[in-house]
Amino acid sequence: MTIAPTLQRYMSDQNISFDLIQHEPAMTSLGAAHAGHVPGDRLAKGIMLSDGRNYMLAVLPASHHLRLSDLKSELGQELRLASEDEIVQVFRDCDRGAIPPVGTCYGLDVIVEDSMERLPDIYFEGGDHATLVHVKGDDFARLNPRAQHGTFSERM
Repeated sequence: MTIAPTLQRYMSDQNISFDLIQHEPAMTSLGAAHAGHVPGDRLAKGIMLSDGRNYMLAVLPASHHLRLSDLKSELGQELRLASEDEIVQVFRDCDRGAIPPVGTCYGLDVIVEDSMERLPDIYFEGGDHATLVHVKGDDFARLNPRAQHGTFSERM
């Protein structure tokens, strides 16, 4: 697999230009950034969350940790990390742990870390552990058009 079919269709429908970067398999987002020779601040990772009824996707740089308490304050609701089983049910066409930070095409609400907004280029895993997708920053914003924005992470 190089890019999940759901994501590829969505990007095509949105007329998003992208490049694929093959790299040695990596099991973490920061590892994928390193393997793909991409700065960790420019690789977006998605973390699926649940409020008990619905799921959402928090998008932040691979070089950052999620501050769940800040995200809860930002959104005004209790959230927890989704389980691996829940993630697999939503991202059916992705390898376990290689979810794209594009929630719209998977029916998820999205919140994007403010620091991701100013980047000229963004990279992300597109559904496997050996391929990065590269898009322009403006195009990444178009992939998550209704995303909320906030500050809910800190550099590792």
